[in-house]
Amino acid sequence: MSETGNGHAAHLLPEKSFFRIGEVSRLTATKTFVLRYWETEFPMLQPEKSPKGHRLYRREDVQTVMEIRRLLYDEGFTIAGARRHLREHAGHDAANSAGNGAHANGGDGAEHSGEPGGSHGGLGGAAGVSAGDPLPAVSRKVLQDLRDALRQFLTLLETE
Repeated sequence: MSETGNGHAAHLLPEKSFFRIGEVSRLTATKTFVLRYWETEFPMLQPEKSPKGHRLYRREDVQTVMEIRRLLYDEGFTIAGARRHLREHAGHDAANSAGNGAHANGGDGAEHSGEPGGSHGGLGGAAGVSAGDPLPAVSRKVLQDLRDALRQFLTLLETE
């Protein structure tokens, strides 16, 4: 899973073992509140915590974020579809670390949103939760951040 949608981003990671959330945000062009939200939606994304409670992402976590971002933004997966895809392809992608990202969009039954706007912005939220998935335990702060972000998107859409 080291290959991402842009092909070379995983190879540009600084040579270190752990990254703070701000660094991951800059490296992946993903807002910090989105990263925190994805932690609630993707069980494989569980950064360690420092003694002071700061999130410390391993290199594998950063690569997982890049893959999640690619699936949601580039491939048009829903949150639930991306979660399922990552779960189903975890062993396969690790074995194929040379990466051929083309299989993610092939005819292998990968779950796409199938609905306009199903995952735009990577914030599918409740719409990305399928009937079989347990409801995520999302904190009030995360929900408020999500609400504020959606309001900003709505403002942008209304001005266009």
